[in-house]
Amino acid sequence: MLYDDPRLVALYDALNPFAPDTAFYLALAESMGHIVDLGCGTGLLACELAKRGHRVTGIDPSPQMLRVARSRPEGPEVTWIEGDASALPFVGAADLLVMTGHVAQVFLDDAAFLATLRAARRAIRPGGAIAFESRNPAARAWEDWTRERSTRRVETVDGQTVEVWQERHAQPDPLATGRAAFTTHCRFMSTPEESLRATSELRFRTLDELARLLNDAGFARIDWYGDWNRAPAGETSRELIAVAR
Repeated sequence: MLYDDPRLVALYDALNPFAPDTAFYLALAESMGHIVDLGCGTGLLACELAKRGHRVTGIDPSPQMLRVARSRPEGPEVTWIEGDASALPFVGAADLLVMTGHVAQVFLDDAAFLATLRAARRAIRPGGAIAFESRNPAARAWEDWTRERSTRRVETVDGQTVEVWQERHAQPDPLATGRAAFTTHCRFMSTPEESLRATSELRFRTLDELARLLNDAGFARIDWYGDWNRAPAGETSRELIAVAR
């Protein structure tokens, strides 16, 4: 989903609050110095890292998201860059580079994802790591992208109640194609006639596919987890969490 509409940006933190994934990345960064958050969004993780004393660089292509990030209490402590992986040569060597919120899945093309991984490899100092997560295609998360299964209500910072749900587009089985497209619907309960729609498409890669891309980018050692409690990645795990060096 592209978060260029200020109303969608206002919903982002309500939809993506501090959660077990945030705690996982904070723990991973505990002994690190310079952390780069690529695809930092509204800066929740980046600012929490800065609060804990890390040097942090947050990179995101959305000026609307970065506007929110800069306004956080720890916002002035973070270096914010509007851009993508092409900005990495200018941020200084990183001890840890993270791509959270399933950012890895927005790269539909393997070549584009590999280019980003290679840029990350060059940006990470010897002994440093990259960490990201991708939904395990075997868990078939897209089956829950229906109004009946995905509807939830969230409260925005200005007190509005918003009903949100996803509807997957009719298309071949994503398990075969590796891709799933869907529309996110946001209905504002104070004005039910007011709603937003945003279309997205995600790439679902297997552990073997992700490992091959990481190896091609120059990462030789990969630790895999299947959940935020560091359970092993397996056929039934919902997540494929990579920590690569």
